[in-house]
Amino acid sequence: MQLKDVLYGVGIRKLVGSTNEEVTALVFDSRNVKSGDVFFAIKGTLSDGHDYIEATIQAGVKVIVCEQVPENVSDAVTYVQVEDSSVALGVMVTNFYDNPSSKLQLIGITGTNGKTTIATLLFKLFRRLGYKVGLISTVQNQIDDEIIPSTHTTPNPIALNELLQKMVASGCGYCFMEVSSHAVVQHRIEGLTFAGGVFSNITHDHLDFHLTFDNYIKAKRGFFDALPKSAFALTNLDDKNGMIMLQNSKASKKTYALKQLADFRAKIIENSFNGLHLDIDDADVFFKLVGSFNAYNLLAVYGTAILLDQDKLSVLTELSNLSGAEGRFDYITSTQNIVGIIDYAHTPDAIQNVLSTIQDIRKGTEQVITVIGCGGDRDKTKRPVMAQVACDWSDRVILTSDNPRTEDPQSILKDMEKGVSPTNQRKSLVIPDRKEAIKTACLLAKPGDIILLAGKGHEKYQEINGVRHHFDDKEVLMEQFNLIS
Repeated sequence: MQLKDVLYGVGIRKLVGSTNEEVTALVFDSRNVKSGDVFFAIKGTLSDGHDYIEATIQAGVKVIVCEQVPENVSDAVTYVQVEDSSVALGVMVTNFYDNPSSKLQLIGITGTNGKTTIATLLFKLFRRLGYKVGLISTVQNQIDDEIIPSTHTTPNPIALNELLQKMVASGCGYCFMEVSSHAVVQHRIEGLTFAGGVFSNITHDHLDFHLTFDNYIKAKRGFFDALPKSAFALTNLDDKNGMIMLQNSKASKKTYALKQLADFRAKIIENSFNGLHLDIDDADVFFKLVGSFNAYNLLAVYGTAILLDQDKLSVLTELSNLSGAEGRFDYITSTQNIVGIIDYAHTPDAIQNVLSTIQDIRKGTEQVITVIGCGGDRDKTKRPVMAQVACDWSDRVILTSDNPRTEDPQSILKDMEKGVSPTNQRKSLVIPDRKEAIKTACLLAKPGDIILLAGKGHEKYQEINGVRHHFDDKEVLMEQFNLIS
């Protein structure tokens, strides 16, 4: 493929050299370039790709896409100056892979909580409905039966288009994809053609990256702003920012809700550890998932399926047989009748959702023991709030380590302790070692009690000083429950 074919749709400010160069690959990491590649000089938070232009030319690169053309240009190199190299990468990589997102129905799911569950349920549902389907999620990427490990909620544009191309080649008609706020701001989804977008909710998160909640809202809204007129935009009407998400969208606007009139409605009849009994669009259905937050997730999935022209009865029948995503209200029961719940909840609102669900289900005599930590190198402002919510909604709380990354775990715990009020101090413990914290929770629990392990969910590692060590909350809990040796 020649450069001129890959440049279709790119806003070029200045062109130096020929567009007849053959393109073998598109690369934005200077360490990975080879002869014949196109190198994108992208300004990142830690480094600037423009500083590595000369090194990539020495490695054989013949085309440079940049925001600033170097003073000394090489006659053997083509320089494409653009406004934003990240945007150009998204558009060019879409062209390079022959626009795979336009060859299937790509549905993006965004929001603070619920993205993984909604995307995973849609993937499972459409497979049960007889389709070949792709999944791009925090837990894993999947092309029908083939599982591909996931490193980011939303991959970079090159990995993303390569994955979508493989889905098309495998005969997938649909792909359900989590869209993170980072991905929108960093233009990782630039150039993709979406058939629909789904909004779950928005709460306090990622302010280490977005700095303000308003910026976070704008990032999420940016996804819906970019949807084409041919797409649908499905939003949670019960979330106070639900309609704000769609205010500038050209897509067909649809709503779902539990508390008010909407295009897709549900009512909770019963909520127990056995599952959810819902009246969903006047149909009486029992689902395996637990909790009011999952009623919203199920409703979003149902609404999406109907908007994709699926049969209502078939959708509800298959959906009633599905379990959720790994590490999302994932519970096990010990031989002594102690219930252990593993959940990815890592925001104040998510913690409250899980704990309020437990409060709705509990009979009143059981203790709720919560083990919770906060990630290092992330939004510090939510740490005391998360500790406060955990204490307010639990009988006992153990503050522990999550993924400290490059931060001192004790420093993170001190931030969390600021949210523990004097009245809550008597029911809280601080145990930095997460395994010991889980062991202690199990020792404190009596038959009938409920233990919540919050924050890590599906993760099988703990990141300490930049190194990932094997750690699985569910595995540790099952050992303590004597369910595995």
